[in-house]
Amino acid sequence: MAGWGLLARLGARLRAAAAPGGPLRAVTAVSGHSWQLGFAARPVHDATWWHEHLSEENVQFLRKAAAEEYRAQTASKLCPLKDEPWPLNEWKPDSVRVGVVAVKLGMMPIWTKSGKKHAVTLLKVQDCHVLKYVSKEDSGGKTAKLLVGGKNVSPFSKSEAEMEIFREAGVPRKQKVTTFNVTDDAIIKPGLFLYCLHYRIGKGFQGVMKRWGFKGQPASHGQTKTHRRPGAISTNKVSRVFPGKKMPGKMGNIYRTSFGLKVWRINTKHDIIYVHGSVPGHTNCLVKVRDTKLRVYKDCNKNPPFPTFFADGDEKLPEDLYDQDMFQFTDPSVTYA
Repeated sequence: MAGWGLLARLGARLRAAAAPGGPLRAVTAVSGHSWQLGFAARPVHDATWWHEHLSEENVQFLRKAAAEEYRAQTASKLCPLKDEPWPLNEWKPDSVRVGVVAVKLGMMPIWTKSGKKHAVTLLKVQDCHVLKYVSKEDSGGKTAKLLVGGKNVSPFSKSEAEMEIFREAGVPRKQKVTTFNVTDDAIIKPGLFLYCLHYRIGKGFQGVMKRWGFKGQPASHGQTKTHRRPGAISTNKVSRVFPGKKMPGKMGNIYRTSFGLKVWRINTKHDIIYVHGSVPGHTNCLVKVRDTKLRVYKDCNKNPPFPTFFADGDEKLPEDLYDQDMFQFTDPSVTYA
């Protein structure tokens, strides 16, 4: 009862302080902030720097103004008279190029000229720019680094501090920013656009049947409340559970990497890369794409566009580039000798 009495007296004091003319009302009038009463008082502010109750016309005007500002920044950054172009080096066997950030569009089948069917994943290189160059001395590592961003998003939901890196590069705000390790001869000027010719979602705590594909226990005949349990996790003689045992736990929301995926097709019009097999992640997720490091494919990656592909306004590229073993539907399917 003593505890309830203490809470009642504290509540009466708070109500008296919040009454007209009370100390809390006076502080609110002086500071201009609204306060929430309770055991901990905190100010209530908007989550964004712009007012959220804008009309549709004002929102469209702000988006148009932001787009024009980004175009002006990009033009000023890429002006050849303002900054000298960075030197271009020749490719070496030990050179490491920068990667790209792509959007996973989905999967589709393809066929080879011999009639074999393969599944490929479509990766779209969408609005990919180099944001910043970090030298070997500044990064504190063995190689230099390049910050790359992909997929433009609205700039109205980020603070001024987070927008500074995009303003320095003269590009719009990106949804995904990642880092690639590169050699000193493969550095690229910030603000440069990366083309396709440069060549898992979290599921929470899950049981063993969904996480690892266990069969489970019988549905009847003596089984009580153990239908989805894993069963025995060790033996009586060992009397311990070995590390790495497949048990219930957190599933997904971690980085997965697929190595050595073959590129079957490249669409230069829409910047889409067709890679062999499946790529971890759900549809519309952002993935990192870089050159493979497997030695078995070392001879396949000789003399790539280095340090990246530079578009020439006079050069007309084919809309699609196919692997020599891939069947094209424009070719005849049946030929006679």
